[in-house]
Amino acid sequence: MKTNTFAAACAGLVVAWTVAAFAEIQLASPVDGRAMLERAIAALKANEASALKAFNDEKNNDFRDRDLYVYCFSLPDGNITAYQSPVMIGSNVKELKIPPNIPVGQRAYDAVAKAAEGEIVSFTYDFPKPGTKAPVPKETLEARVGKQACGVSYFKT
Repeated sequence: MKTNTFAAACAGLVVAWTVAAFAEIQLASPVDGRAMLERAIAALKANEASALKAFNDEKNNDFRDRDLYVYCFSLPDGNITAYQSPVMIGSNVKELKIPPNIPVGQRAYDAVAKAAEGEIVSFTYDFPKPGTKAPVPKETLEARVGKQACGVSYFKT
């Protein structure tokens, strides 16, 4: 009896772990993305240097949540000042491309370069969700605050 109970418990754990392993990753919503960008805009207006430091801090949950993060680049040169990966800092946003050869960085720059101060602009491109290979629509919201252009991207589906 004890052996059967133990075996059933082990089988239950295996099933639970398997289901958890294959469960879809919880992604942020468009509402979450807009809220994060609005927090970023307020932080930039309050103190640009402090805001950029917070955006680049991988432990700062105000500006990193699930698949969301704030990125920024300076205007007019396009050099990245905040990004999820520190290796990107200093590179030019206009040179960023996603496969096969889509100039998503130039699109990011163009979307906000002529926008009014604080105006939120958007553009959409296709990109695979984490753990998948099939591209799906991803929307980017951006705003210009002073000499910084910052944005947040989220999956639309």
